[in-house]
Amino acid sequence: MAEATIEHDAVQHGVPGAYEAPLFGAYSKKVGMWLFLASDSLTFGALLFAFSYNRIYTYPWPTPFHAESIANATIMTACLLSSSLTMVLAVFAAQRGDRPWMRNWLLATMIFGTAFIVLHAMEWSKLIGEGLTLSGFQTILGVSKSATSGELADISKNIPQFPQAFFGLTAMHMLHVTIGVIYLGVIAFRKWFLPTLAVIWIAGAFMIPSGNVFHYPVHALGIGLLVAAIIVLLKPKDYDAHDVEVCGLYWHFVDLVWMFIFPLVYLMSTKVS
Repeated sequence: MAEATIEHDAVQHGVPGAYEAPLFGAYSKKVGMWLFLASDSLTFGALLFAFSYNRIYTYPWPTPFHAESIANATIMTACLLSSSLTMVLAVFAAQRGDRPWMRNWLLATMIFGTAFIVLHAMEWSKLIGEGLTLSGFQTILGVSKSATSGELADISKNIPQFPQAFFGLTAMHMLHVTIGVIYLGVIAFRKWFLPTLAVIWIAGAFMIPSGNVFHYPVHALGIGLLVAAIIVLLKPKDYDAHDVEVCGLYWHFVDLVWMFIFPLVYLMSTKVS
């Protein structure tokens, strides 16, 4: 009887996740993601604290955002909220074993995330063009000359804490969204996503003009392509419902962080006139 049990265990040991030692009854990858998100929340917490500290102790705090910026940020928020919904639907589809719809909902989530990145990039380009810059920022990234006079240029000269806090916080979040889109693409399409990411990276490198702030940062997609290729090619697997749920935790975290950034950075820095 004991030998039969040992033999049965040996046969079943190859089942993914079947004999992973649970921590608090949770899937090990989920525990790992929760630990990562807990540490990452400290990073965003520090950035949000820095922004709030500067806002409280800097008088007068600038209010450079007008109706156009708020409308753009509102659309960005709607994209992330919609992506959270499609992410939940992807998890549900994965749990019931419906792989086609799982891929469809993950693709929809990626589209909403990409729309957020594009809108955010347009907002950055507009603000930098109007004079909101960091000291040495243009030289490092080869950004073309911005306006030297006007409201945003005056803010950069007189209250440098604002562009430092703004670009630091929003850049970190935009990086997380970009990583999230790549993560979802690998989960949904595995190795077939790599050529698509390569085309986007190469197109961005050639199509974004040298004077644009994202001319060099677009190569972060190349780094993402390299990391994704190593993961997919060294450990090819068909990602299951657990993997979809784990990537959903990351995506919801990124969305949640934006729910703090939007009111703190945009709505509370809006000029009411």
